[in-house]
Amino acid sequence: MDLFTLMTFVLGASCVGGVVLAALYPRLVPSPLNRRIERIAGVAARPAETANASRRKRTVEATVEEVEELQSVKAKKRYKPSLLMRLRQANLAWSKNTYYLICLAAGATTFLACLLGLRIGLPWAAGGAIVGGLAFPHLYIGFKRRRRLKRFRAEFANAIDVIVRGIKSGLPVGDCLRIVAAETQEPVKGEFKTLIEDQTLGLTLAEAVQRLPDRMPLAEASFFAIAITVQSTSGGNLAEALGNLSKVLRERKKMEGKIAAMSAEAKASGGIIGSLPIIVACVLYLTSPAYIEILFTTLTGNIVLAVCAVWMMLGIITMRQMINFDF
Repeated sequence: MDLFTLMTFVLGASCVGGVVLAALYPRLVPSPLNRRIERIAGVAARPAETANASRRKRTVEATVEEVEELQSVKAKKRYKPSLLMRLRQANLAWSKNTYYLICLAAGATTFLACLLGLRIGLPWAAGGAIVGGLAFPHLYIGFKRRRRLKRFRAEFANAIDVIVRGIKSGLPVGDCLRIVAAETQEPVKGEFKTLIEDQTLGLTLAEAVQRLPDRMPLAEASFFAIAITVQSTSGGNLAEALGNLSKVLRERKKMEGKIAAMSAEAKASGGIIGSLPIIVACVLYLTSPAYIEILFTTLTGNIVLAVCAVWMMLGIITMRQMINFDF
């Protein structure tokens, strides 16, 4: 075995090991979901000073444990949501057939762009078509989904305040939910309309509100479901529980803004470092194509290009894990 083959084997093994480690890293880190649920459960489960406070406390604790277990099971299912669930969360009225047709269109467009625009070989154009057909629709759905979840998180605390003020003024909880469904902004408006429709179909308030985290996989929605479920099963001051929940959500939003401000420089540096090799390669291809064509026309160049792409991907994933904070 010559030195080149040995080095190729070592680099390939290192790349495979790095990819496996990057793929399994989120599962190796313990999820903060249980800690979040316990924090809000402690707020919602604070008993009133009555004669049967100890008995109600035990009932609330049992309810919180049951809801916590249910939310944990749902969270594991939502870790990899199905295609239809992701389309629902992104508010896209696509069917599976429509999604597959869009993938084919994106792949054909990428193939023509690579073959006619970049003027690369047919195998590279076919590879680009496969990557484009699979990646572009997936990234678009992810972008729409993240933006919708962000808008829901920004408006959700205001919706809870509307419910709290309605309960304090003497309105039933159902009427407060209808006010939120009629007066708030999207996507909170649409989600609460769905919640009311679920109640119209025969579900109880606790059962309907437990479906909200399925449609909106956010910790805020889980907290809201726990507070409503605890109040529905064991009673208590719902206005106080939801008021405390609103304060917690606003404090979380402030903390998120502070983290975004502190990590902005690191994100900009990571974006520059990650895009610089691609920009340099494109500039070299446009200015001195003969200098860089060896990477595409020889076997050694193809191996070097593949190894560099894998290591760049691992570097980008590592930087992303370093600058993204979960709280």
